Amino acid sequence: MSNAKSDNEKGMVNRRRVLGDAWVDKSIAKSNAFNGEFQDLITRYAWNEIWGRPALGDKTRRLMVLSTMIALKAYEEFVMHVRAALDGPPESRLTPDEIKEVILQAAIYCGVPAANHAFALAGEILREKGLLPEGQA
Repeated sequence: MSNAKSDNEKGMVNRRRVLGDAWVDKSIAKSNAFNGEFQDLITRYAWNEIWGRPALGDKTRRLMVLSTMIALKAYEEFVMHVRAALDGPPESRLTPDEIKEVILQAAIYCGVPAANHAFALAGEILREKGLLPEGQA
């Protein structure tokens, strides 16, 4: 059991590094008797076992997650990861152009409607952050 706690702690470090403290605190605050085991599961496995692997690094994983979220049409998660990619540590932060390239690639492999929606969502975030002028679509 102490190993599971250790995995949770290591996962939480990765989760906070990638998503930021504010987002993680908000997620943890929503934890309850019904979903608490799920929060523990994703912290141990997604954030420790996967995001903790050294071969790809956070920047590559960010690109992969954005692509996967578009493919799955998991737009709430896509939005969360776009925000995290723009606000993350400098070494793993994505630029608007890198996010655009992910969406363009997804247009071919995941479909134009999925990419169209992803562009709209990412554009809203970029405008909100002052990274895309208001008059641009």
